[in-house]
Amino acid sequence: MRAFYRLETEGGVLVADHVDVADDLLSRARGLMFRPELAPGHGLALRPCSSVHMFFMRFPLDVVFVDGEGRVVRILAGIRPWRASGIVRGAKAAIELPAGTAADVGLVPRMVVRMVEAGA
Repeated sequence: MRAFYRLETEGGVLVADHVDVADDLLSRARGLMFRPELAPGHGLALRPCSSVHMFFMRFPLDVVFVDGEGRVVRILAGIRPWRASGIVRGAKAAIELPAGTAADVGLVPRMVVRMVEAGA
């Protein structure tokens, strides 16, 4: 079983308590496609990743692009199915979260987030 992570801000604010990681070609390509939903408090970190697509998705997402230090480079709030982000310069990873999460926790560009191992 793969490890999962807790995503929090540098200040300790919980963003998501169950974040899976897609870090190989197949898991990044599959992403969240065909899933019926992404539960509140859950997420998927894609790395490396500097763009996302929403093809075959059934629900909108917030996508948080971060650099190699975990600094938020860009946030796509509520990106809908059948859309694409384009390339985000400086992004090393993309964290997909339920739509509305970024605003609910106050994420903004230049904030730092970190993933803390939470279980396996």
